Amino acid sequence: MLLKNTINELIKIIAKPRSYIGFGALTLLIGVILLAMKADGKSFISFVTASFEETLSFNGEILNGNLMAFIILQMLIIHVPLLVALVTGDLVSGEAAMGTLRMMATKPISRSAILGSKLLAGAIYTFLLTLWMAFMAYGVGQWMFGAGDLIVLNNDGLVIIPGDDILWRYLYGFGLAYLALLAIASMSICFSVFSDNSIGPIVSTMSVIILFTIIGSLDVASFHSIQPFLLTTHMSAWRSLFEMPVPGPAIINSIYILLAHIVAFTLIALWKFNRKDINT
Repeated sequence: MLLKNTINELIKIIAKPRSYIGFGALTLLIGVILLAMKADGKSFISFVTASFEETLSFNGEILNGNLMAFIILQMLIIHVPLLVALVTGDLVSGEAAMGTLRMMATKPISRSAILGSKLLAGAIYTFLLTLWMAFMAYGVGQWMFGAGDLIVLNNDGLVIIPGDDILWRYLYGFGLAYLALLAIASMSICFSVFSDNSIGPIVSTMSVIILFTIIGSLDVASFHSIQPFLLTTHMSAWRSLFEMPVPGPAIINSIYILLAHIVAFTLIALWKFNRKDINT
């Protein structure tokens, strides 16, 4: 019954025009970035590396598909949560507004299973959106710019990663990005359970992300103790995979924090949904 209900939820997502906004937006945004870098990327790279050219000599093509995937992931990981919330924030509240949630409650399936199917459908949608981002950023980027070594500028300076040591980093990197977006999806579905309209959960999700981002970026002593536990602090955990050596303990800690958010939002949503008045 859970599997059948999850398939029905996926069909509902497919039927909604807003479900395609995320794919269209990613295609447009990444396409514009790739075309712009193809046309004028060399001057941009020269500007960035100008301060290093006095002491270092760069051979080969710095502007390649690996660098483009890194730039795109860096630019979009903060904006994709809105595209996720547009769909997942409507999974419960949208049906509550239309009155179809009452009809679902009359079926021989528990409320936990109903919400579980929506959570699974939201997770699948988020995975497909992340997969499409990976295809556009890495796949199309490799096709347009070719492969090569990756040069990354971080807090420790310039890091050069050989081309044959990059693919696995992106596989895990997009996996971490998906885990972060899954936490966003869980939060928006949780807010959706508390609301009877579609706008509220979407706005609430983005407001929390903005609030957490501000708290995480402020160097205020009273915030230092909570910053390591904020969801937004670990949304860029994928960057750690492009350090040498890779800080394994820090990445594992980020995974634990993200999973903790997913579990917490899921439990809160289940608690509220099982007590939600949807029969009147």
